[in-house]
Amino acid sequence: MKIPNKMTADEAVKLIKSNNRVLIQGGSATPQALINAMVKRAPELRNVELVHLHTEGACGYTAPELRESFHTNAFFIGGNIRKMVGDTVDYIPVFLSEIPSLFRQGYMDLDVVLVNVSPPDKHGFCSLGVSVDIVISGIERGKKVIAQINSRMPRTFGDAQIHLKHFDACVEIEEEIYEMKFVEPSGIEKSIGKNIAEIIDDGATLQMGIGGIPNAVLTFLHNHKNLGVHTEMFSEGIVDLVKNGVVNGSKKNTNPYKIVSGFAMGTRRLYDFMDDNPEIEMNDIAYVNDTSIIRKNPKVTAINSAIEVDLTGQICADSIGQRMFSGVGGQMDFMRGAALSEGGKPICAITSTTCKGVSKITPVLKVGAGVVTTRAHARFVATEYGIAELFGRNLKQRAQSLRDIAHPDHREELDKAIFERFKSSLMTK
Repeated sequence: MKIPNKMTADEAVKLIKSNNRVLIQGGSATPQALINAMVKRAPELRNVELVHLHTEGACGYTAPELRESFHTNAFFIGGNIRKMVGDTVDYIPVFLSEIPSLFRQGYMDLDVVLVNVSPPDKHGFCSLGVSVDIVISGIERGKKVIAQINSRMPRTFGDAQIHLKHFDACVEIEEEIYEMKFVEPSGIEKSIGKNIAEIIDDGATLQMGIGGIPNAVLTFLHNHKNLGVHTEMFSEGIVDLVKNGVVNGSKKNTNPYKIVSGFAMGTRRLYDFMDDNPEIEMNDIAYVNDTSIIRKNPKVTAINSAIEVDLTGQICADSIGQRMFSGVGGQMDFMRGAALSEGGKPICAITSTTCKGVSKITPVLKVGAGVVTTRAHARFVATEYGIAELFGRNLKQRAQSLRDIAHPDHREELDKAIFERFKSSLMTK
């Protein structure tokens, strides 16, 4: 099919003007060709605001010497921009489910949107591929949309389909999309995965992210039955479960028999699995992370991570003290959605210590740490030493349950903290 408004990347990014706000598609779909062309224009641009979820790959726009040209307001902090937070990067705390409303309700006008899409089909529809999330709302509201049409982007369905007529400039390229390699879970992560898998019921609907612990959980689910997936993101750990029939979505009440997600990250094996696969629906994150949608599915089991958890169940997942590390993301969307689901289980999964041996279960959070999941929302906390169930427990019972799943090297310190706070070390039922 003939591509309208076809031009080079250098020509396309001339649509970006000084004082514009630009939304960049993120995750594995980060449009590197357009970003690189935009950064080359830095001498011509001033005060361009860039907004995005976490991105992957080079982010030259955050360089200190370009601060007069570009500044970033991130909705989630990825590793590639973390060091620049407080300098050329700022963070906007917001639930992932509510970011589209910033655009749709006029809180943030978007001058330009940069996207990475598949080639068009015979009807002229391209696909946003592995990242629909907040981008679909940006395309709806953006004044200009620049698309890099990429033969390496898989074609996905759901809300991912976008017609060529929506693009003001098109750049044909062949660019590998970012791959997140599978990392074999450590022994500790496998212990956590096994603990969590034991409380996942047949027929449950899963939400989980990427990394060692989610991968470990998935490896222990091969004897489960009729699992479903409704998650803000997924990785290739589910591929074998789908092929083996463990994940089939047959018990879901919303989007039955479908894997519903907002974005995906993995290797080419995952992207090839997604390509032209009608079993997968990549949808607007305002829908995927809507608690009223999540709760309709049965036994929603949401598995999220944290940086530290205090003895009352307050969960910090976005900062190390006052230093921003990641973001609020969709944790609360799914922790609450799972809690409201019939038979649901919101789970916070952590290793008992950091890589430096510091306990992640602490008497109090660090000064300035953000509470992403409140103590009233926390229900299950899992480590390699077991699972603490907090729902319906008083503060002292919670403290002692959390102490019991802490690393043995730190339990004496936690015992002292419990005694100092509650004037007793005995469990009172």
